[in-house]
Amino acid sequence: MAEGKTPAFAVPCFPPESSPRHLDRRSICAEEGTAGRISEATEEGTLGLMLFSGKSIVITGATSGIGRAAALGFAQEGGEVLAVGRNEAALRGVCSDGNGRVGRIVACAADLAAAEAPARVVAAALEAFAGIDVLVNAAGIIASAPLESTSDETWDSMMAINARAPFRLMREALSHLKARKGAIVNVSSVNGLRSFPGVLAYCTSKAAIDHLTRCAAIELAPYGVRVNAVNPGVTVTNLHRRSGMGEEQYAAFLERSKTTHPLGRPGNADEVAELILFLASDRAGWMTGETIPIDGGRHLTCAR
Repeated sequence: MAEGKTPAFAVPCFPPESSPRHLDRRSICAEEGTAGRISEATEEGTLGLMLFSGKSIVITGATSGIGRAAALGFAQEGGEVLAVGRNEAALRGVCSDGNGRVGRIVACAADLAAAEAPARVVAAALEAFAGIDVLVNAAGIIASAPLESTSDETWDSMMAINARAPFRLMREALSHLKARKGAIVNVSSVNGLRSFPGVLAYCTSKAAIDHLTRCAAIELAPYGVRVNAVNPGVTVTNLHRRSGMGEEQYAAFLERSKTTHPLGRPGNADEVAELILFLASDRAGWMTGETIPIDGGRHLTCAR
């Protein structure tokens, strides 16, 4: 998570009333912190070929790793993206990197553990886009500790960000997702499917989000809202570094991943983002309640 205190309020990258709802050939990103730019190379009619043209997407954890890759991927496919994170500078970077893509990205600074965060995130999406088609819960944290040394604070923080925050945001956005027969994609982990030593709280929090995915899917199916999850193996992001893992330790961890993942390597954020986009799209229109490993075969192995 980002260092320092970050306000739990929406920070649109540009005034919503100035944002176009149609494709044209002009830039809409002239200032630092403004939304993504519509590509000048895009010709009339091209947007209709995009997977998410005319659709609005809310993504948490959008400042790095899988969430960031997904935000940029949705914008590339014509989507209007609300990028949620705690670090305002990193959010401006996501918007800046969205320049030249077909869709646009709007920033929303929020601490998802704050009581008012779900209402503020949803309000920011409605102000910017007037609706929500897709919710991606990608924010997550990890901590390493065995049972005997897992503190109450560690346990509570794992559950608060990895399980409680997605639940609260799903609940807050639900009426808007129902209105558009939308989709939810939760970012879980292979740790939700399999047990691993030394990360008890993290494994439990990810198992919780997996079952939340299944329970919500069966409840929301009558409304046309689909709920699925992706379960990555070791993926090269800042997740482990933010848990306190040093660079040498992290390098050794990635090297060892070559032996623990049958495909012989860790994954990258773009690979996971591709699966998220598929599950959120109409191409996965008959899929719900799935927790899908994307882990180089890690879930097929025994602990080692």
